[in-house]
Amino acid sequence: MAEAPLAEIRSLPSWLLGRAAARGRALVAEALAVHGLKMWHHVVLSAVRDLAPVAQADLGRGVGLDPKDLVGVLDDLQSAGLVLRAPDPTDRRKNAVSLTAEGVRLLARCERAARAANDTLLEPLSAAERERFTELLIRVSGTREQSDTRE
Repeated sequence: MAEAPLAEIRSLPSWLLGRAAARGRALVAEALAVHGLKMWHHVVLSAVRDLAPVAQADLGRGVGLDPKDLVGVLDDLQSAGLVLRAPDPTDRRKNAVSLTAEGVRLLARCERAARAANDTLLEPLSAAERERFTELLIRVSGTREQSDTRE
C-alpha cells in the first residue's frame, strides 16, 4: 500500500493546528449563522460588550479590523438593532458604540452556540485533555498575556 500523499507535511504541528482551526471556525460559523451572525459580527459584539462605550476607532484597533470593514460590520449590527452609535461624550467628533438590549440578548445566545460548537470540536478529548490542550494552545499561540488580563 502506498503512503498517503503529503505525509511529511501532514505530520507538522502547524498543518495539524491549521486543520483543527479551520474545522473549529467552520463549526462556530455554522452555529452563529443559525442566529443570523457572521464571525466578525460576533467578535465586534463581544468587544463592544467588553469595552463599551467604545470609540469606533478604538474598537477597530482592539479587534484588528480595518476601519472600512468595521464600518460595514457596524452598519449591519446597527441595522439589526444590536448596537448603537452615538457621539462620544468625551469627544463629540468620534462615535461611541454600545450594545442595545437586543444586542446583549443575541450575544448571550451566540456565546452559548459558540461554546457548543467548541465542545463539538473537542468532543474526542476528555475533560482533563481539553483543559491541558487549551493550556498548551495558549502557550503555543503566545496569547498568555491576553488571557491573564481577563482573569
